[in-house]
Amino acid sequence: MAIAKAERLMNLALCLLGTRRPLSKRELRESIEAYLEAGSDDSFSRMFERDKDDLRELGLVIETVEGLDGEVGYMARRDSNRLPPITLDAEEAAALGLAAKVWQQARLAGAASGALQKLRAAGLPEDVDMYEAHGALEPRIPVHEAAFEPLMLACRDRRPVAFEYRKATAARPEPRHVEPWALECWRGHWYLAGWDRDRGAERVFRLSRITGKVRSRGGKFTAPVPDVVTVRETVASWAGETADRSALIRLRTGSGYPLRAKATRVRELGDGWDELEIPYGHGLDAWLVEFGPDVVVLEPAELRADVMDRLRAVAKG
Repeated sequence: MAIAKAERLMNLALCLLGTRRPLSKRELRESIEAYLEAGSDDSFSRMFERDKDDLRELGLVIETVEGLDGEVGYMARRDSNRLPPITLDAEEAAALGLAAKVWQQARLAGAASGALQKLRAAGLPEDVDMYEAHGALEPRIPVHEAAFEPLMLACRDRRPVAFEYRKATAARPEPRHVEPWALECWRGHWYLAGWDRDRGAERVFRLSRITGKVRSRGGKFTAPVPDVVTVRETVASWAGETADRSALIRLRTGSGYPLRAKATRVRELGDGWDELEIPYGHGLDAWLVEFGPDVVVLEPAELRADVMDRLRAVAKG
């Protein structure tokens, strides 16, 4: 008879937690009886990948390490899988309950539910109802980008990734190799912050501009992960949110709501156009290009020139 899955998962977890060096799939197969019973290499590989994903869903932090010989190994460091004592008051538990209700995707909903059950097992008082507290609130965070889930897992596992990315000023996407740090939602859009290996610098990527599949890459991070990743502050500076001066633009009537929300002054010009005064900061030119023919920059001249340069670059392809 095949060994029960629960026992197989336990054996795999013990192997990963007990080793002092990364173990290859071959070594794990030789160490766990259920894997020896697998009929073929393909069936073992599928079983192992499912088991590894299940352990990660249960909260085990499994590292993927590429050796000098190119062989990939796996291990679960004890210091990364040790939880401190958990004590939550009613308000903190309610906040976690609201966070768990945010996610509408089935996979994330299951993970959130599992996390709350772990808190129960860690000693959270049974009389604290994390779902019902402040139940009048029904938070929602929509996620439409296919890149969200693989990037979320890559951030969690500290795993480098590669993907095709189309900048606002480019007609075609280009390859990016990134060490992902954090995901954050800002003004209805999801952004990834991380280390861009090709440019050797920190970058922020908008998920809606990622094309194709996100592919995992072996090896460790080459750049240190900052204690605080300021995704919103970076995006805000690009969008002119931290501006200390103003720009004057013409905007087609009935369009460009985000620009209208930022405007400090709006004047109707007639003939289907309005005149807006908006904050001007770093990156505003890239944002204005996204509105295409609905926006015309009046002043300052430098902003108008930057927008024109970006539009010419797009036209050239």
